[in-house]
Amino acid sequence: MVAVRPLTDEDRAWATQVEADSWGVPVVARLGELVDPTRLPGFVAVVDGERVGLVTYAVRGDECEVVTIRSLREGEGIGHALLDAAREAAVAARCRRLWLITTNNNFRALRVYQRWGMDIAAFHRNAVADSRRLKPSIPERDDDGIAIAHELELELRLD
Repeated sequence: MVAVRPLTDEDRAWATQVEADSWGVPVVARLGELVDPTRLPGFVAVVDGERVGLVTYAVRGDECEVVTIRSLREGEGIGHALLDAAREAAVAARCRRLWLITTNNNFRALRVYQRWGMDIAAFHRNAVADSRRLKPSIPERDDDGIAIAHELELELRLD
């Protein structure tokens, strides 16, 4: 069973390593902006005492962005549990929507987000080029040879 708890100061070194392992460097580029998730609030998923997932989020006005989400074990409901926790935080902050950005090649994530209840709200054509200027480590293509070019914005309306 997946338990989710708030990210604590004791988790920060681990969380920074998870972000670095996932994204190359612990900084996220999206919509032409860099965001440092290591300074954000978040939640940790735990199974049998082991940290197995992380989500970070940013509340800005009446919106809550899921900045990063990472499941270290796929297919066990960790992503859903982390999204549930982010939604609860957004509702508590009186946000009207929970949103995130992913890229056109991230099919598994798109499936998870839509099954969880999110809708595609915007398609940002060639937006990864702007993000790549800020974070040159973003590859041109993924491991399957698919061009990483566009950013998709997904949202869950909370109002």
